[in-house]
Amino acid sequence: MAGPASDTPSDTAALPGGLVAAVRPLDGAAPWVPAWRALGRASLVRNPFYEAGYALAARDAFGAGVRLLLVADRPPEAPGARLLAAWPFRPSRRRWGVPLPLLVGWTHGYAPFGAPLLDGAAPEAALAGLLAAPGALGLPPRLLLPNAPTDGPLPELLTACGGRRAAYWPHDRGLLDLTGLGPEARASYLGHLSGQRRRKLRRARARLEAAGPVTFEILAAPESLGPALDAHVALEAAGWKGQAGTSLAQRPAEIAFLRAALADLSADLGAADGVRIARLRRGDRLLASLILPVTGREAWVLKIANDETRPETAPGVQLVHRLTEAVAAGDWPIDRIDSCAPPDFALGTTFWTARRPIAHLLVEAGRDPLFPVARTLERARERVARARVTIRSGRSAPAAPASPPRRGP
Repeated sequence: MAGPASDTPSDTAALPGGLVAAVRPLDGAAPWVPAWRALGRASLVRNPFYEAGYALAARDAFGAGVRLLLVADRPPEAPGARLLAAWPFRPSRRRWGVPLPLLVGWTHGYAPFGAPLLDGAAPEAALAGLLAAPGALGLPPRLLLPNAPTDGPLPELLTACGGRRAAYWPHDRGLLDLTGLGPEARASYLGHLSGQRRRKLRRARARLEAAGPVTFEILAAPESLGPALDAHVALEAAGWKGQAGTSLAQRPAEIAFLRAALADLSADLGAADGVRIARLRRGDRLLASLILPVTGREAWVLKIANDETRPETAPGVQLVHRLTEAVAAGDWPIDRIDSCAPPDFALGTTFWTARRPIAHLLVEAGRDPLFPVARTLERARERVARARVTIRSGRSAPAAPASPPRRGP
């Protein structure tokens, strides 16, 4: 493996095959940001939360200590540099209470997916370069990918690379997946709902519309998203989160992040990407709101808020129901919506029958004689965390997300 011989980390190093590994700060003015954007759009597994615009918007609110591991065909600052891989991470030196360091993928309450960006045109070279980069740069040879997919192209590539890995906190989260379904199958997609569930939905809808007609809409125009975010923040603040002091309205750094992220995402609506806000409203009164980043034909549930003054009308549930109907009918030309939901969160599984298996993946990067130790320590850490949850809740611990659990919609 190419790289420096000392244990002192370097910020740039040569890799086999003429590639270059680099560690860089999250810097919106860096000359390689356009290449990062291009990689995000062409990534084998799309991850909007690791793409340039979103990640840079999150830097001030959540990015303390975060660095970006890059694999490129030349130094990233060189003219014409092409990125093959990008992975934001934090170094962790005592995760297990002992001085055994590792690199932990960046996660926070608004980044619920941990797949690194790998060039879809050369995914094998991209992943091989990413796994070789820590050794070449003098960094720890073990990576933790929080909330990574455990089926599909990424784990298949990891298997092909032959390195060791282990999975922790496995769980399945709800996924709307209409890929490959014809018109008839799409029209009957919600046929799995029981008769009792359908009656409850009809009663709740009748109660909600008793005070006047309710409009369902999906906002896309950039000029509409700022006011829609303001309304979303106000709706959330009026509920239990506002009373508990945890609403967005009481966290100005997070509001600033969302404004920046929505502005960046909505600037590219000429392409298939962007952001949408799905809503239910009665006249000027907002009843439920859902923020959805979009990557091609897949959307991701980022944030949901609903009117809590009349729980029997279940506006949050009705919004997801109406959204599912709209997508199945082709009113919004996408195929998939990832609920991004924490474990045991029913809203993402009530209507959506597919599941995305997720886990924290501990991955060997290069030859690591201490990997078995790291694997054992992470398993012990998982057991201790589960035991604490069990003690607090008095029941069996569910799988845990990487970021703090969210309460309700």
